[in-house]
Amino acid sequence: MAKKVLILTGDAVEALEAYYPYYRCLEEGLEVTIASPTDKKVLHTVVHDFEDWQTFTEKRGYQIEAHASFEEIDPQEYAALIIPGGRAPEHIRLHKDFARIARHFFQHDKPIMILCHASVALTVIADEIKGREMTAYFACRPEVEAAGAKYIETRLHVDRNLISGHAWNDLPALMKEFIKQVNA
Repeated sequence: MAKKVLILTGDAVEALEAYYPYYRCLEEGLEVTIASPTDKKVLHTVVHDFEDWQTFTEKRGYQIEAHASFEEIDPQEYAALIIPGGRAPEHIRLHKDFARIARHFFQHDKPIMILCHASVALTVIADEIKGREMTAYFACRPEVEAAGAKYIETRLHVDRNLISGHAWNDLPALMKEFIKQVNA
């Protein structure tokens, strides 16, 4: 039986940060569920790029289907968790079931991969990340530190089961470590 990976996300997820891990996990033979806060729906992704602006730009991306709602998720069924970035993390953390689901992976030392702005979602379970080390998109550093975690200035950081990355262009290294931990 294939191991199951859960992706928690919603509208405005960064397209590469949803699609790359989803297809990479499928390629590895893992079963993947994409969960959305409210229902099974087609999610709207966004494309963030680093052009000649002082920050990233955002454009409409592709659509990706959510297979389940947060309420339907029993985290005990899953071997690992992925939370992609984009703007989705700032609103998925507000759903009543987000903390229940995410907390499970910390408490049971299951692999957790967060990327870019996903660190913002974890602020609602600050007790789980307090004292942990992680990286994130540099603009998220204040939230990471306010939640009691130590911000690490690097593109990829591994703190036991917590695998964190700076941006979508760090996905190859992140997924290599994530797959290694899932298959351990």
